[in-house]
Amino acid sequence: MTNRRNFLKNASILATTGLLAGKPGLGNAHPNGTTTITMANKTLGLQIYSLQRELYDNLPKRMRELKDMGYTKLELAGYKEGKIGGVDMMEFKKMADDAGLNIISSHLEPYIDGHTDPFLLDYQKEMMPQVNEFWKRAADDHAKLECKYMIQATMPTCKSHERAYLLCDFFNEAGRIVKAAGLKYGYHNHHMEFERLLRPEDAGKNKNPWTIPGDQIYDLFIQGTDPGLVLYEMDVYWTIRGGSDPVDYMRKHPDRIKLLHIKDTTILGQSGLLNFENIFNQMYENKIADFFVEMEPLKDGRTQYQGIKECSDYLQKATFVK
Repeated sequence: MTNRRNFLKNASILATTGLLAGKPGLGNAHPNGTTTITMANKTLGLQIYSLQRELYDNLPKRMRELKDMGYTKLELAGYKEGKIGGVDMMEFKKMADDAGLNIISSHLEPYIDGHTDPFLLDYQKEMMPQVNEFWKRAADDHAKLECKYMIQATMPTCKSHERAYLLCDFFNEAGRIVKAAGLKYGYHNHHMEFERLLRPEDAGKNKNPWTIPGDQIYDLFIQGTDPGLVLYEMDVYWTIRGGSDPVDYMRKHPDRIKLLHIKDTTILGQSGLLNFENIFNQMYENKIADFFVEMEPLKDGRTQYQGIKECSDYLQKATFVK
């Protein structure tokens, strides 16, 4: 996930799209801020990537701390060969259960042929048997956890319409395998999915991937995957950074977007970049039941746990969060 910080070279598009200004109805900054009346007993989810290695210095204690902060649901990260972050999956589940935390989702990166960086993984048609074998093993492991979702965390290389269609084939096959194991397969976006692919009829025109008169990769994924096999987990922060609006996407695709990542530049609500009230209102209108807080590594001296606690405090105090 570290390479996604390279998005900053494209962030200048936000100045021209208006997504840095507070527009009514959009998922960006709210001009009036957030009311801070505390509402208890809210159901908050957390993507454990947010904690980095801090989670593992004393795993049972750290999980109890998460429950004390108000988190009740977990989305895993770091799966490999039956382990999460190097910890046996069933041991991990027992510690979560003991702390009162419910594992309901997991982020996964297919690892094949020694590839370790998903951003550089260039899927070829002949690789499908290997990728499918990964999903079969992973689905068997996650079925034992009794979680609901298995989410592909990042996009392999996609620089053409043909490659987008091929990736849809991979996603549909993964969806069939995961569904057969009794779970649901989904796809999580970053900013790259909102680049546009130049159409053949527009060859020779503007080549900027953010402004060319082409098709957004995310739209091609939604169109090219089977609704019965592939759902979408929208990361609201990366959607904004990609120059698109998460509220608009939720309105257009209520039958496909079933999970959310609630995320900000660092601590939730501090950047002014996102209108979380509009996002949550649309989430509830769409009857999306599960969302997960996610936070990148902090660089200001605070621990990840301090940051995650502040994120929980923000959501607990927000009147628009049920």
